Amino acid sequence: MKFGNRGMFITLEGGEGSGKTTMIGELATILEEQGIPYITTREPGGIEIAEKIRAVILDPQHTAMDPRTEALLYAAARRQHLAEKVEPALAEGTFVICDRFIDSSLAYQGYARGLGIEEVLSINLFATQGRMPDITFYMDIEPRLGLARISATQGREVNRLDLEKLSFHEQVRQGYQQVAAMYPERIQVIDASGSKREVADIMKAQLLRGIEEFGRSLSK
Repeated sequence: MKFGNRGMFITLEGGEGSGKTTMIGELATILEEQGIPYITTREPGGIEIAEKIRAVILDPQHTAMDPRTEALLYAAARRQHLAEKVEPALAEGTFVICDRFIDSSLAYQGYARGLGIEEVLSINLFATQGRMPDITFYMDIEPRLGLARISATQGREVNRLDLEKLSFHEQVRQGYQQVAAMYPERIQVIDASGSKREVADIMKAQLLRGIEEFGRSLSK
């Protein structure tokens, strides 16, 4: 299945332990079944420069990092990733599945860090030149459950965000809920507390519907 010279930009969002990585694999399988060319990537990271910025942001030793510094580093990594990897793929008609994008900054730095959602949105709109995802799946989960999943996962990297208190992750969830209310047509809220199969089935139905709407929008 081809959509001309424009690919669909799909993002996954959620707090720690929400299951985004697992669901990216599920979404990739759906696109394969549909015969749609795609790539998967992540933020911060995805390309060499952004991965280096990621290492600075998430280093557990960098606990002194100022919230504004953090927000600007995320925006810088996002810009490079978008310009070097995401936009070229979309321009070739390739679908892009990305683990996190602009909504993470709005929830984590804008709301949970107290910088202000509108202020952080402004920084990121400058960095992305207004690029927003075509569809976003927000994996909503109670923070205590998400963190418990992380503790039970052997071999997972421990990053600076894992050192935050439960109250911070609760603020992140509230931030995401506020952002989801800002973009109800784009953001699909998924209850991530269910089984892998239950969550995957819900996402499959919503993604297929989203692809159909995306195709119709291109034919107008």
